Amino acid sequence: MNKKKITVVSLDPRAGESYGGEIQSLFGDYAHISVYNVQDGSATGVLPKADLFVVSTDAYGSAEEVARHVPMGCQTMAIEVSFRWSELRKLKEIPDRTKVLFVNLTQTMAREAITQLNQFGINHIQLIPFYPGAVLEEDVSIAVTPDEMRYVPDEIQTKINLGQRPCTSGMMIEIALRLELEYLLETKPFQEYFRSIATSNYSFDQMFAKSIRLESQFYILMEILEEGIIGVNECGEIFACSHHAEEITRVSSPLIMGKSGEKVFPYIDFSKCLKEKERIEAHVKKINGVNISIEVVPVLRQDACVGAFAILQRFNDVEMRQNELRKQLLHKGHYAKYDFHDIIGNSQAILRAKEILRKMAASESPVLLIGETGTGKELFAHALHQASRRKKEPFVAVNVAAFPENLLESELFGYEEGAFTGAKKGGRPGLLEFAHKGTLFLDEVEGMSPLLQIKLLRVLQERELMRVGGNRIISIDVRIVAATNESLEQKVEEGSFRRDLYYRLNTLPIMIPPLAERSDDIFLLIDHFKKELGARFELTEPIRKFLKEYSWPGNIRELRNVVEYFIYTGHEQITLEDLPPTLSNHRGAKKESDCLPSREDSYENIFWFVLEQLYRASQSGNYLGREKILAKARECYLPTSQQEIRAVLAEMSENGLVRVCRGRGGSRLTPKGRQLWETR
Repeated sequence: MNKKKITVVSLDPRAGESYGGEIQSLFGDYAHISVYNVQDGSATGVLPKADLFVVSTDAYGSAEEVARHVPMGCQTMAIEVSFRWSELRKLKEIPDRTKVLFVNLTQTMAREAITQLNQFGINHIQLIPFYPGAVLEEDVSIAVTPDEMRYVPDEIQTKINLGQRPCTSGMMIEIALRLELEYLLETKPFQEYFRSIATSNYSFDQMFAKSIRLESQFYILMEILEEGIIGVNECGEIFACSHHAEEITRVSSPLIMGKSGEKVFPYIDFSKCLKEKERIEAHVKKINGVNISIEVVPVLRQDACVGAFAILQRFNDVEMRQNELRKQLLHKGHYAKYDFHDIIGNSQAILRAKEILRKMAASESPVLLIGETGTGKELFAHALHQASRRKKEPFVAVNVAAFPENLLESELFGYEEGAFTGAKKGGRPGLLEFAHKGTLFLDEVEGMSPLLQIKLLRVLQERELMRVGGNRIISIDVRIVAATNESLEQKVEEGSFRRDLYYRLNTLPIMIPPLAERSDDIFLLIDHFKKELGARFELTEPIRKFLKEYSWPGNIRELRNVVEYFIYTGHEQITLEDLPPTLSNHRGAKKESDCLPSREDSYENIFWFVLEQLYRASQSGNYLGREKILAKARECYLPTSQQEIRAVLAEMSENGLVRVCRGRGGSRLTPKGRQLWETR
């Protein structure tokens, strides 16, 4: 048998020896391997003819330069390098967030290697490119290098040599195909080599290798894959259709062979893939009433596209593979739009809240946002997600109070086909599944029914769910962020909210300060809304004083409405006469000195008792309802009634001493009320 001739060309002699040695170990019995490199001058001039030139991309720098050295008519291909799985395991052992130098021959080579390591899942450490001539500016104690120890700074304490980067399994397959030695791919040396080399793409290379190993029995390969496979040649004619593809598309394989793929499957864009020679990433289309994931992969030989494969999979067939597909839903709003920079304010209250939430973001525990309506709880939830490790994953927000109980259950947990009248064919994943690997924000969580509370508790405890009408357990990984404008603790006492769920959600509670406690931020927010709405008015001093002293029961949402109202007054100078009707009624509010009840009033003792109870509750960040105040009054043998307490709270609210939440949400002292108690 006449041996083939393979010529390896590299920039660096050591790299060339490594590449040549790997090719020799696999093809040595069937080919003569010669190694040349640029640095020692052996790769200059026109090189001797060979059946195949395998050239490092950094050897000559351009295709024109390669053509000056490779004889006419000879095949050429690029050297592709990867890492061994065994070396990647070493990097996995380095602690999270460690700064690590990656030392290589050039800046380009270092950055390319770092990018590839990121693709292989090495994202837990910060890799810093380093190369001859680079300046060591970071405080780094660990360095890794692909056999370039000579360039590692002496002051580095820990040095990890990964060895020369090996050639990819795809490159070895291409060498075998170009030299018509594909039968070698099923031999033990090749199989052991393939298993040792890291790869992030289980697609055409692996499928083609299996088809060769099974003596071109491609149909066997198609049948063992869970996905449906449809193959077309360079003319777009169908030559393969797996049994799974037949089931999904409801076609008969014998009847479509040799026909145009675009005509038989108009929803699969084979022509675009063949023309552009690029993969069409997985996307979802509805086929026969069922959501199907479709990916189209081109088959390339040298610079020609010789065919393409479509990979089809039912969207809900394999739960573990849905994560990447769920990301397609990001364009529908399932992503965090805001971060902490979007939370406007310099007041002590808001800065403290942001500081605490940033620390909470590093945790994986549930967070409970407590605050009045209009304080921006959802904005804080967005920022929390953006600051967490899950920031690249979905952020799904749902207002619990906006859904009827039966609809909310199917929205959150999804449903199977036929689960109820009107259920979509094929079923539908719920918002919890859409939020897999990300964050689910439950606003107004106090409105959740007892049944859904039990189901949510299971999700938090077991990290799994079951769809409505289903019998399969689905594992999910979701962080729950809940928000409430009422006292969940009081609802627990009343029996309308489960105590065990409360303690699950209340792992990391935080109070979102109302606008009344952020008077220093009011004008910053007004300037922001003016810019957002394109307003040009100015505030006179009396109106500025009024806005700063106003209690803002609607918080930031109310403030934005007021700014928008000012625009339509048509005045450049806003005065007290330009106030909206809803605020004009408060212009005659009592002065602070009028807030004190007359010492001659019969309920003076009740006033001060209520103020004291609210003050104590505010010390722990809690709201206090009328029932609790009445119970404490009875414990202290203070004669009063719920009507008297309601009257006291109403007077306190009118004078800006207390904020009374709707329903049974309870009451809370304002800064003005706290000052009154502390200076009594």
